[in-house]
This record gives sequence, structure tokens and C-alpha cells, in this order.
Amino acid sequence: MIKRLKIKFVVVIMSVITVMFAAIFGFVMHSTRLNAERESIRMMRQMAFGSMPPPPSEPLDKKTENIRLPYFTVVVKTDGTMDVFGDAYYKFTDKEQLNELVGEILSQDKQNGLVADLDLRYLTTRSAGVQSIVFADVSSEKAIMTGLVQNCVIIGLVGYAVFFAISLLLANWVTKPVEKTLEEQKRFIADTSHELKTPLTVIMTNAEMLGDGSYSENDKRGFGKNILSMSKRMRGLVENLLELSRMDSGTSVSVRKALDYSKLVSDSVLLFEPLFYEKGMEIFCDIEDGIRVYGDKNKLEQVMSVLLDNALKYSSPGQPVIVSLKRQRTHCVAAVSGSGDPISKADCKNIFKRFYRIDKSRNDGQSYGLGLSIADGIIAEHGGHIRVESKNNRNTFYVSLTYKQ
Repeated sequence: MIKRLKIKFVVVIMSVITVMFAAIFGFVMHSTRLNAERESIRMMRQMAFGSMPPPPSEPLDKKTENIRLPYFTVVVKTDGTMDVFGDAYYKFTDKEQLNELVGEILSQDKQNGLVADLDLRYLTTRSAGVQSIVFADVSSEKAIMTGLVQNCVIIGLVGYAVFFAISLLLANWVTKPVEKTLEEQKRFIADTSHELKTPLTVIMTNAEMLGDGSYSENDKRGFGKNILSMSKRMRGLVENLLELSRMDSGTSVSVRKALDYSKLVSDSVLLFEPLFYEKGMEIFCDIEDGIRVYGDKNKLEQVMSVLLDNALKYSSPGQPVIVSLKRQRTHCVAAVSGSGDPISKADCKNIFKRFYRIDKSRNDGQSYGLGLSIADGIIAEHGGHIRVESKNNRNTFYVSLTYKQ
């Protein structure tokens, strides 16, 4: 798919370049040809004024000293005889051919035109009953146009090669996010399938044993409890996946208002204190009063629950967990810190990815690896930032939000 997308992108770019080159080169050649033709006719009009035999005191060359084209003028008198001037530039050795040419031009009754096979342009004028035909050699114009075509071809080929290389680089650059998204999508589907596989297997196995008459009623009740437990686990996973989907599509429902963030963090800690106590762990708070933010209360509580639950699961037993909330200029920073195995720099970057677990062997069967990803999405919705730092055998999650005055 990515390869086809790159090919389409290159084809589109090169098609645009083709149209652009065709338009530019076509305009240049057309305007050059028109300018050369216009200049040629202008000079021929100057020749026409000097087409009659000059007096002895004023040579013909004097009257046409600004003319740069090879030319000659044929004057057809009333008696049908012809005089040729300017033959120093151009000479017809065959008088019969000249007579045929002049007769053909006069019969067409056109003021100007082109004799392609002889590379001549002509201009006819009439004055005092005398018909004059000025001929100019246009072989230089043809040479200029031929050279221009050759230059355009060379420039076009070089330009094509350059733009083709650029289009390949652009195709790789443009499709890189798409490729990354597709890889993440594949990994997401694979991870989701893996997470669903275990509870589905448990449900199917217990359902089969539930229908087996050889088991007692107590065993069957146990099978039913297992099915219910795995069903709840699957529902939790599906709800988390739906929440992530809503975040991705921008349809996540959010009711934001000004709220007391200090009280929200304190209340979240109070809810988890019994859980820490049961596990023989202590939790200390350093929460600054009066800090207010603008946000969704339920979602920000969910973020704190994810961070406290993470600290409860992975902090070392007997070591305290510290929760703090401080002002920092225009922002406030909430931090949840616990001791435990150090988190590498690579894991600090990847820990907020979906289904990512640092140590898969510590999976308790209740965590899906989606909590931190959801927390990251919620904080991003609020215009904040969440990060983790591992230092001095303590892992600290920081949540930064804009402080509301």
C-alpha cells in the first residue's frame, strides 16, 4: 500500500512538472517566435520605404543602414518589368524562378507571408501604381528557434531528473507518517487480539465445563464466576478501547469548567490510602492549596487514578510514594513519585504507547497497558503535558497543566 502511495505521489508530481514545463517552454517559444516575426516585419517595412531606386546623392545602403536581415526588394512596374534591389545580400540566379515566385505572391493578394521552402518572408506594398515586394531571409530565425528547442529539451531533461529525485525524497517524507500510522495500527490490532484472546479462551473453556454433567454444582458455580470475571475484564478493555477511539476521532465528551485542582488531587489520594495501607505502603502528600485549573473533573480524576494505581502496582514495598502539586509561573505540576526498578530512557519515551509494558512478566491480568496511554490523551486534550523521569531509583510521573488565575 505504501509503495503504491509513493508511486501515485511521484506520478502526480511529475505530471504537474510536465504541465508546468510544457506551459513555460511553450510560452517562451511562442513569444520568441512572435517577437522575431514582429521584428522581421518591422525591418521589412523600413525596407519598403527604401524600395524605390534612390537618387544618386543618397545610396540605398544609406536608407537601410539599420536593417540587419539579409533582404532584397522586387519592384514591379506598371509595364510588368521588375527591378531587384539589395541583391548584395540575396541573389536569385534563376530569373524564371523569381518571376514565378513574384507571380504566385501577387496572385494570393496577401500583404505578408512566408515561403517556407525558400526560408523567405515577404511584405507587399503599393505606391504610385508601383508594386513592391520585400523579401527577407528567415533562416536565422529558424536557427534561433532550433537552438531554443534544443535548449528547452536539455533544460527539460535536467529538470526532470532533478524533480524526479526531489519527488522521491518528498514521497518518502510525506508517506512516512502514513507508514508509521499503519504500523501502529497493525501493532494495535495484534495487541488487542492478544488481550482478548486470554479472556475469550477462559470463557469458552469454562462454558464447555459448565455444560459437562460430570461436574458438581459447586464446580459449576465456580465456572460461572470465572466467566463473569473474564466478561468484566473484556468489558473494561472494550471501554478503554472506545475511549481511545473517541480521543483519536476528537469525539470524546468533555465537560470543562474551573475547578479546584488541589482538592481533586487530595481527594484522589484519600481514595487510594486504604489500598496502600493494605499493601503495607505509605503515601505522603505535598499539595499546595488554592491551585485552580480549567478542565474536566472526571477525566483529571481518571489521570490521577491511573498514576496512583501505577505507583501502587510497581513501587517497591516498604518505600513511600510521594504525591505533590506545585505552582510554576503560568503552570502547575502534579507529580507522583515511587521507588522501583529504574526506567530506561527508551522506556520513558514508549511507556505512554498503547499496550506497552516495560516488564510483561509483571502483568497481573487486570492491566491492559492502556492506562498511561489514556492519561496521555486526556492531558493532551487539556493542552498539558505528561512525562516520566527515572532518577535516583525513583520513578516520577509529572503532569503539567495551565494554571487558572
